[in-house]
Amino acid sequence: MVRLRAPELQGRGWLNTGGRLLGLSELRGRFVLLDFWTGCCVNCLHVLDELRPLEQKYADELVVVGVHSPKFAHEGTPEAVMAAVERYGVAHPVLDDPDLQTWQQYAIRAWPTLVLIDPEGYVVAQHSGEGHVHAIDLLLEQLVNDYQSRGTLHPDAPFIPDAAPDDTALRFPAKAVLLPDRTLLVADAGHHSLARIDPTSGALILRIGTGTRGYVPGTANAAQFSEPNGLCLLPPDIRERVGYDVVVADTGNHALRGVRLRDGHVRNLAGTGQQWMQGDPLPDHAFADTPMSSPWDVVWMPAWSEVAIAMAGNHQLWSYDPVAGRLTLRGGTTQEGLVDGDLMQAWLAQPSGFAVSSDGGTLWFADAETSALRRVTNGVVTTEVGSGLFDFGHVDGPADRALLQHPLDCCVLADGSIAIADTYNGAVRRFDPETRTVSTVAGDLGEPSGLIPLGDELIVVESAAHRLTRVRLPAEATIVKASDMQSQRPAVSLRPGTIVLEVLFAPPRGQKLDDRYGEAVHVAVSSTPADLLEDGAGSGGALRRVIRIGDAVNTGVLHVSARVASCDDGDAEFPACHVHQQDWGVPVEVSADGTAELTLPLAAH
Repeated sequence: MVRLRAPELQGRGWLNTGGRLLGLSELRGRFVLLDFWTGCCVNCLHVLDELRPLEQKYADELVVVGVHSPKFAHEGTPEAVMAAVERYGVAHPVLDDPDLQTWQQYAIRAWPTLVLIDPEGYVVAQHSGEGHVHAIDLLLEQLVNDYQSRGTLHPDAPFIPDAAPDDTALRFPAKAVLLPDRTLLVADAGHHSLARIDPTSGALILRIGTGTRGYVPGTANAAQFSEPNGLCLLPPDIRERVGYDVVVADTGNHALRGVRLRDGHVRNLAGTGQQWMQGDPLPDHAFADTPMSSPWDVVWMPAWSEVAIAMAGNHQLWSYDPVAGRLTLRGGTTQEGLVDGDLMQAWLAQPSGFAVSSDGGTLWFADAETSALRRVTNGVVTTEVGSGLFDFGHVDGPADRALLQHPLDCCVLADGSIAIADTYNGAVRRFDPETRTVSTVAGDLGEPSGLIPLGDELIVVESAAHRLTRVRLPAEATIVKASDMQSQRPAVSLRPGTIVLEVLFAPPRGQKLDDRYGEAVHVAVSSTPADLLEDGAGSGGALRRVIRIGDAVNTGVLHVSARVASCDDGDAEFPACHVHQQDWGVPVEVSADGTAELTLPLAAH
């Protein structure tokens, strides 16, 4: 077997190294796990959580190096990278790779991707997507002994945390809700707690939660949260029946929590504290002990008489009945993209913020990864602003040409227009459904992620500025003629005609493909636009497929979703089983000089 030397690590600089510039030579003697991530990607955030136990287990033998390779233009700024490292508690060295130099050197195709390098500087495994840490653990269990016996494993600790910034009253606040007494309840995500504040003075009235990441119910000074985001004040009659007032999307815990306002008492409502993974059942009026996946926002939806849930982690909409204590899948296929139509068949991409029309019949949502504003009416999804996974910018004017950049919230204004927290543009935008135009309300904001309408003003949650800001709604729209943008991620050049598409997968050591409950392999292929793919679309049970690229379009996105089941080999009575899953949105340019093969590593070693 040919050993592949790991390419050098290149980028703009390093974080969490005490100013030290690292290269592979400085890391020689330890296993190095490169984690290619970006702050916008919810799947990357899941992997950060998965890696923490692995880092503790192999603290003397393994160093994880985050390679921050941005999708959006805003994420490429040094300030955004530093904020993301602090926001998500990244406790290992991070290479800032704004131009995707290291990304391209390692031929990475998707976020997140993990690459394991041995103590001698050779690549030994590559995994794309979530849920692979168990496979890396199995591999390390054997390799650590091998390299110790060879005398090439020499522990060293390159992690030196950067100086902590001065603490602030709020730290990366996410969203807020106006309470009946006109105070505000803020999801203080960076402090893993909720803060009840006076909106006029900003004074703290009550903090709910200890400030330490955890999943503990109880009194205001004992309860724990993990990166809470969305907040929903229940209708008065529902509050009286269930005995609590506010539903919290406790994102890092993959759970919903209930808060009683009179004393701040917290209870667990739905979720198990564990993340929903492919292969787990989806809820159909299921009881609340169903795993969830990064619920990002919640709102009372009158048309459903339930709490709508933006399930960002698996690109779906769910709902919760607080009286019956049941969860229901409302829509989304778990495939990430921008496909309208019947809600159950639509493709969503990290739905992250809700608003409900004044008549209670339309659910608006900010679809972050497609930089889109979308709506659900009578069970049908339509996209009002936005064009795809890799198109974004700050462009006002007609809605079919307007662009946003990773929006995280929206709200309905008094005139029926929709305000949008255009997070990565640092702006509040407004969509007018009557004229179908987009304008800019305010700019120069620090990653706005939450909006509350208040008369002729908006309360804006400026997450990266750690504060709430009042913004007066202008009498006339401001039209910004800014530029459109595309991800710096390089497109794959494919020639028109027959292409061999192969998903690379090898079961982890000691495991085999698991076909006890049906096919072990499921691969789905589609494209945007549909004309990009002349043949080969659809689902099947093979990792290798022949597709046909048309010549009617010059560019597009090839969508590939792969799921493989494996389980322990041998005669164990209860073998451990795992699902390996990844969705790729591969930017494609069609060229006569392009390649006739496309390989996507799901798990290769």
